[in-house]
Amino acid sequence: MPKKSSQIQNSIPVLTFLHSEINNFLGTAYINAVHNLIDINTVPDTEQEYNNTGLLSNPSAKIIMAGVVYKKPWTRDASINCWNAASLLEPDVARNTLWAVCERNEFGKLVTQRDNQWWDKVIWITGAWSHYKITGDTDFLKDSYEVSRNNLKEMETKRYNEVFGLFKGPAALADGISGYPAPLYDSRNGAEFVLDHKGTDEIMVLSTNCIYYNAYKCAELMASQLGRPDKEISHFNCLAEKLRERINQHFWIPAKGLYGYFIYGEGLLEGTLDESEEGIGLSYTVIFNVADADRIKQVLQNTHVQPKGITCVWPHFDRYSDEQPGRHNVMNWPIASGLWAHAAAIGGKIDLFKNEVDNLVSMVNASDNIFFDIYNSISGNVDGGWQICDGIEHHYGSCINQTWSATAYLRMIFYGLFGMKFERDKLNFSPMLPLEWGPVTLNGVNYREMTLNISIKGSGNKVKRFLLDGVAVLKTFVSSELTGTHAIIIEME
Repeated sequence: MPKKSSQIQNSIPVLTFLHSEINNFLGTAYINAVHNLIDINTVPDTEQEYNNTGLLSNPSAKIIMAGVVYKKPWTRDASINCWNAASLLEPDVARNTLWAVCERNEFGKLVTQRDNQWWDKVIWITGAWSHYKITGDTDFLKDSYEVSRNNLKEMETKRYNEVFGLFKGPAALADGISGYPAPLYDSRNGAEFVLDHKGTDEIMVLSTNCIYYNAYKCAELMASQLGRPDKEISHFNCLAEKLRERINQHFWIPAKGLYGYFIYGEGLLEGTLDESEEGIGLSYTVIFNVADADRIKQVLQNTHVQPKGITCVWPHFDRYSDEQPGRHNVMNWPIASGLWAHAAAIGGKIDLFKNEVDNLVSMVNASDNIFFDIYNSISGNVDGGWQICDGIEHHYGSCINQTWSATAYLRMIFYGLFGMKFERDKLNFSPMLPLEWGPVTLNGVNYREMTLNISIKGSGNKVKRFLLDGVAVLKTFVSSELTGTHAIIIEME
């Protein structure tokens, strides 16, 4: 039976599929994803441990933890969870969570929290700009722009490779050495943490550079919204376009119709592209518009997908196999699945989208309706994969009730199925409804000062008619200036 969320009846949108079998399958997963986010991993900061900025809303403000096992609001996880779903479902908590992973430097300036995983810090900027677009919170925008400027400047100074025009550092997801092949992986080095292996701080990775590209675009839009000088706005735009050009120059493999994984930054292999497929990186090239229309089509067509969905990295590195898959190698991480499904929806690949959603929900259903952080990409079983630790390859467990696994599914629903695209002044809709799923409703969506009841009929990814309060309109969006309750009916073909 599905778990109950205490807030579903009051403020959380209710998802309903007309067909009972689909409702039991996809609807149950939705209820449990909300339960994971709202009831399990949203907790009060009773010790006031995370209010280092002074910007949390009250002394015991609620924030979102990375999961039941990882009881911290990590920068990467916090940012992605807010971007995936939390800023829409619990905006005040999302705001607190974004501030909970920030602090003030010695000069009192706002920055993201200091720790040893510096390469994924700028994903915060994507989460912050998304939060503003959803909420319209101008006070938050002003402060988040300060964080964004400071972070980008710091990374430009410390982590930029002038020769390649790319940012240095490991992959967005892979903080373990199982996510990298030899010679970055050194069998004589028994450490599991990626930066403990020589040369990993100098590599330039697809996902990380896509995140930096989007961070620049977000900073540009923040500056524009705040009325900053034109020179300041164009500065971010120029840096973004330069980085996009370098990503496409250095990572694109014409013969494969795909982007490669990473570029070695030092040693005999300096400048060499590893041609492995990085699931999240490939998804980001689509979601962030790093790839043009032709390359998006090729990425979605040519990327390898395992029986249970997209993997962290494909194929197996030499030391791993189907029987002993690497933790950050050929394993299914639901957070990657959520991004890949979103990319498929953007690219109009309805079968690819449906397959990724079905696979994730099937794995969650088989694991007692619980969202774990990693699954076996062939069997779909809960499985943490293999990784070296203290000199020995260990079989890891998979963490229970991982937040971003749940919000990844919510991304599939909000951004994929309902095709929500938040902008500064409106909410666009470009749904993707597989034939077997419809009709479907999402009632009680709280957006700015309005409540939306949304229905999708028909099937496909092309909007035939868009009705707002019973009146057909030409544009498939609602203005952010609306107030009150409104009904949206979207007919697909």
